[in-house]
Amino acid sequence: MQEWPLHSHLELRAVPASVPSARLHTRNLLREWRMECLADTAELLVSEMITNAVRASGLVDDQQREIGRAPGAQRMRLWLTSDRHSVLIQVWDVDHHVPVRQDADPDAEAGRGVMLIEALSLQWGFCTPDGHDGKIVWALCAH
Repeated sequence: MQEWPLHSHLELRAVPASVPSARLHTRNLLREWRMECLADTAELLVSEMITNAVRASGLVDDQQREIGRAPGAQRMRLWLTSDRHSVLIQVWDVDHHVPVRQDADPDAEAGRGVMLIEALSLQWGFCTPDGHDGKIVWALCAH
């Protein structure tokens, strides 16, 4: 069984301002772990994954409004785990809808997040945590 001795997590509000915080956390952590060679790719993956989680959490807020409930302060969680050769990035958000790859028009301003995650990572996927709301999207970043 493979060991992943390096761990970090960060809880964030589901707002656009959390994206740069998550990127900075990732860059600083990979520097601390002496894995700078993966920093650019991991930072871009984190940026896309957190951005997607912010959008998904906004949809949950919209659904709450539609049924007459006040939206809550949605949270997200970022985990970074490493075996010193690769980095596993995981992002949890409250939305249960699974990520779907879209074929965005060349002029579209959105819709390329999953395609970028797919292109930049060695592997990616998602799961639904047992006994919890939402989903976890994960991506593996390696040399």
